[in-house]
Amino acid sequence: MSEDPRVGLSVTHRRYVPHGHAHYGGSLVDGAYVLGLFGDVATEVCIRTDADEGLFASYDDVRFRAPVRAGDVLEATATVTRVGRRSRTLAFEARVVCRPRPDKGESAAEVLAEPLVAVTATGTVVVPAAT
Repeated sequence: MSEDPRVGLSVTHRRYVPHGHAHYGGSLVDGAYVLGLFGDVATEVCIRTDADEGLFASYDDVRFRAPVRAGDVLEATATVTRVGRRSRTLAFEARVVCRPRPDKGESAAEVLAEPLVAVTATGTVVVPAAT
Protein backbone atom coordinates (compact mmCIF):
# COMPACT_ATOMS: atom_id res chain seq x y z
CA MET A 1 0.00 0.00 0.00
CA SER A 2 1.38 3.44 -0.91
CA GLU A 3 1.71 6.25 1.57
CA ASP A 4 -1.19 8.69 1.84
CA PRO A 5 -0.49 11.70 -0.43
CA ARG A 6 -1.50 14.07 2.41
CA VAL A 7 1.57 13.04 4.42
CA GLY A 8 4.20 15.74 4.01
CA LEU A 9 1.75 18.58 3.30
CA SER A 10 2.97 21.73 5.08
CA VAL A 11 1.30 25.04 5.84
CA THR A 12 3.23 28.09 7.07
CA HIS A 13 1.88 31.37 8.46
CA ARG A 14 3.92 34.44 9.39
CA ARG A 15 2.86 36.86 12.06
CA TYR A 16 4.25 39.93 13.77
CA VAL A 17 4.04 39.62 17.58
CA PRO A 18 2.36 42.80 18.85
CA HIS A 19 3.77 44.54 21.91
CA GLY A 20 0.42 44.10 23.64
CA HIS A 21 1.22 40.38 23.95
CA ALA A 22 4.30 40.89 26.13
CA HIS A 23 3.49 39.60 29.61
CA TYR A 24 6.89 39.32 31.24
CA GLY A 25 10.12 41.25 31.71
CA GLY A 26 12.30 41.56 28.64
CA SER A 27 9.16 41.81 26.46
CA LEU A 28 8.69 38.03 26.69
CA VAL A 29 5.51 36.53 25.27
CA ASP A 30 3.82 33.56 26.91
CA GLY A 31 3.89 30.13 25.29
CA ALA A 32 0.14 30.12 24.72
CA TYR A 33 0.64 32.72 21.98
CA VAL A 34 2.60 30.26 19.86
CA LEU A 35 0.16 27.43 20.59
CA GLY A 36 -2.56 29.70 19.17
CA LEU A 37 -0.50 30.07 15.98
CA PHE A 38 -0.16 26.30 15.81
CA GLY A 39 -3.96 26.03 16.02
CA ASP A 40 -4.28 28.43 13.07
CA VAL A 41 -1.92 26.46 10.81
CA ALA A 42 -3.57 23.19 11.89
CA THR A 43 -6.94 24.59 10.81
CA GLU A 44 -5.60 25.41 7.36
CA VAL A 45 -4.05 21.93 7.09
CA CYS A 46 -7.45 20.37 7.84
CA ILE A 47 -9.16 22.58 5.28
CA ARG A 48 -6.58 21.65 2.63
CA THR A 49 -6.59 17.90 3.39
CA ASP A 50 -10.22 17.30 4.33
CA ALA A 51 -12.29 20.38 3.36
CA ASP A 52 -13.16 20.90 7.04
CA GLU A 53 -11.68 23.04 9.82
CA GLY A 54 -11.26 19.96 12.02
CA LEU A 55 -10.81 19.98 15.79
CA PHE A 56 -7.64 19.89 17.84
CA ALA A 57 -7.57 16.75 20.01
CA SER A 58 -4.20 17.02 21.75
CA TYR A 59 -0.69 18.40 21.86
CA ASP A 60 2.25 16.13 22.59
CA ASP A 61 5.85 16.93 23.36
CA VAL A 62 5.61 20.74 23.39
CA ARG A 63 9.11 22.18 23.77
CA PHE A 64 9.89 25.84 24.39
CA ARG A 65 13.39 26.12 22.95
CA ALA A 66 14.01 29.87 22.74
CA PRO A 67 12.21 33.03 23.89
CA VAL A 68 9.57 34.77 21.82
CA ARG A 69 9.51 38.54 22.30
CA ALA A 70 7.16 41.33 21.35
CA GLY A 71 8.26 42.73 18.00
CA ASP A 72 9.40 39.35 16.67
CA VAL A 73 8.15 38.04 13.35
CA LEU A 74 7.28 34.36 13.72
CA GLU A 75 6.84 31.62 11.16
CA ALA A 76 4.60 28.79 12.33
CA THR A 77 4.57 25.60 10.27
CA ALA A 78 2.45 22.47 10.53
CA THR A 79 3.40 19.35 8.56
CA VAL A 80 1.24 16.24 8.26
CA THR A 81 3.22 13.23 9.51
CA ARG A 82 0.44 10.61 9.76
CA VAL A 83 -3.07 10.17 8.36
CA GLY A 84 -5.57 7.94 10.13
CA ARG A 85 -9.22 7.32 9.32
CA ARG A 86 -10.32 10.54 11.10
CA SER A 87 -7.15 11.72 12.81
CA ARG A 88 -4.12 13.54 11.48
CA THR A 89 -0.81 13.83 13.32
CA LEU A 90 1.00 17.12 12.74
CA ALA A 91 4.55 18.26 13.49
CA PHE A 92 4.79 21.94 14.46
CA GLU A 93 7.68 24.37 14.46
CA ALA A 94 7.70 28.08 15.27
CA ARG A 95 10.73 30.08 14.16
CA VAL A 96 11.70 33.68 14.88
CA VAL A 97 12.66 35.16 11.49
CA CYS A 98 12.92 38.85 12.47
CA ARG A 99 13.75 40.40 15.84
CA PRO A 100 13.73 43.93 17.29
CA ARG A 101 17.07 45.70 17.80
CA PRO A 102 16.35 48.30 20.52
CA ASP A 103 20.11 48.81 20.91
CA LYS A 104 20.08 50.41 17.42
CA GLY A 105 16.93 52.49 17.80
CA GLU A 106 13.40 52.53 19.12
CA SER A 107 11.93 50.89 16.04
CA ALA A 108 15.02 49.11 14.68
CA ALA A 109 14.74 45.44 13.75
CA GLU A 110 16.60 42.90 11.66
CA VAL A 111 16.01 39.79 9.60
CA LEU A 112 17.87 36.97 11.33
CA ALA A 113 20.55 35.30 9.20
CA GLU A 114 19.28 31.94 10.48
CA PRO A 115 15.76 31.55 11.87
CA LEU A 116 15.68 30.77 15.59
CA VAL A 117 13.59 27.70 16.45
CA ALA A 118 11.46 28.86 19.37
CA VAL A 119 8.83 26.13 19.87
CA THR A 120 8.29 22.61 18.56
CA ALA A 121 5.42 20.22 19.18
CA THR A 122 3.38 17.41 17.77
CA GLY A 123 -0.38 17.37 17.81
CA THR A 124 -3.42 15.43 16.74
CA VAL A 125 -6.43 16.86 14.93
CA VAL A 126 -9.63 15.08 14.05
CA VAL A 127 -11.89 15.60 11.06
CA PRO A 128 -15.36 14.25 10.23
CA ALA A 129 -15.55 10.82 8.68
CA ALA A 130 -15.45 10.89 4.87
CA THR A 131 -18.88 10.51 3.34
